[in-house]
Amino acid sequence: MSKAITKTLVPELRFPEFRGAVEWEELTIGDVGSFYYGKSAPKWSLEENAPTQCVRYGELYTRFGATITETYSRTNIDPQKLRFSKGGEILVPRVGERPDEFGRCCSYLPLKNIAIGEMISVFETTQNPLFYTYYFRNLWAQFAKVVEGQNVKNLYYNVLERLRIGQPTTPEQQKIADCLSSIDELITAHTQKHEVLKAHKKGLMQQLFPAEGETVPKLRFPEFRGTGEWRKAKLDDERISEFIKDRIPLDQINIESYISTENLLPEYAGIKAATKLPPSGSFTRFKKKDVLISNIRPYLKKIWQAQMDGSASNDLIVIRAKNKVIDNFLIQVLRNDRFINYVMKGAKGVKMPRGDISSIKKYLLCYPPNKEQQKITTCLSSIDNLIITQAQKIESLKTHKKALMQQLFPVTDEKIHE
Repeated sequence: MSKAITKTLVPELRFPEFRGAVEWEELTIGDVGSFYYGKSAPKWSLEENAPTQCVRYGELYTRFGATITETYSRTNIDPQKLRFSKGGEILVPRVGERPDEFGRCCSYLPLKNIAIGEMISVFETTQNPLFYTYYFRNLWAQFAKVVEGQNVKNLYYNVLERLRIGQPTTPEQQKIADCLSSIDELITAHTQKHEVLKAHKKGLMQQLFPAEGETVPKLRFPEFRGTGEWRKAKLDDERISEFIKDRIPLDQINIESYISTENLLPEYAGIKAATKLPPSGSFTRFKKKDVLISNIRPYLKKIWQAQMDGSASNDLIVIRAKNKVIDNFLIQVLRNDRFINYVMKGAKGVKMPRGDISSIKKYLLCYPPNKEQQKITTCLSSIDNLIITQAQKIESLKTHKKALMQQLFPVTDEKIHE
């Protein structure tokens, strides 16, 4: 495609050596490189020991970041029917569900001889591909505007080719790519540490709580060894916990303390502020330290302990600890895989399965005397604090990177070049 635009651009933030240097030339994506589509590597062709490594479009959403450093799938399709990477391509998902995800999920593929699935648009450029991967990711809003389709969304590369984009000098491209990739490496390192901490806690919980069918844990603190078996009781036993049904009318709800599935984030990630209240519905009043369980799949694994008094939507189960179980012990028990798997297994419904409350109430909970409960929760809470701190570091780095990208790339006219 011939260059049809001769405007120049200047980003808000430039590295010292490029301040006052030549401005970026405004081109179209099609001026910078060219696209082609990958070829089929369907799900039925995937085998662990298949001969050909491949990248499938769904993995761009779920497995990869800005750079693909390893592959996770192998296909047994005849290599003659596939398209292979040369190393240095940018992969853009062609099919998806949410328009805003297409641009955010572009990935740079530096690896050679990797089969690329057909639902992927492959971009080749003689410029710095990693730089343009980050640039594409920063253009997610512009990508979203040209997505087509209703239920299944499509992003065709003939439309992407006409989107406007800037081109700095090769050294500046490299500097920006190096900067952003170094932040990604830091995020990856902190994410790995976060996963190690969660795995450590999971392993510890498996030893600190009795296995299914048993009443004595594998690991006990020295002062409690030989003190006898833990007791068992159903979760809704009046000595253990209470399922709260204290209703609150909509006009008495404070949006700052309103919690629903939408603003109850995964464990350790936090609770984001609700942006609006529903027009109607059934709401439950909860107190600080109550346990909140999301009651809709795929959110059944969201189990939180309230940090304030507030109100919950009807898609949350509210449980309050009673005298035989301290509140911090109850939340740890219910965050255990054993309970979560029990809830998931008993979920009812097809399109949007819900946890079966009558079944949840019958869950058999093992518990020791309060002093041992306190010792266990103190130990696990200290690990939780490390996990939360690590999660906050990750989110802080992501926020920093997002702000940096907005400044390192210039704003272009959102109109498509005809």
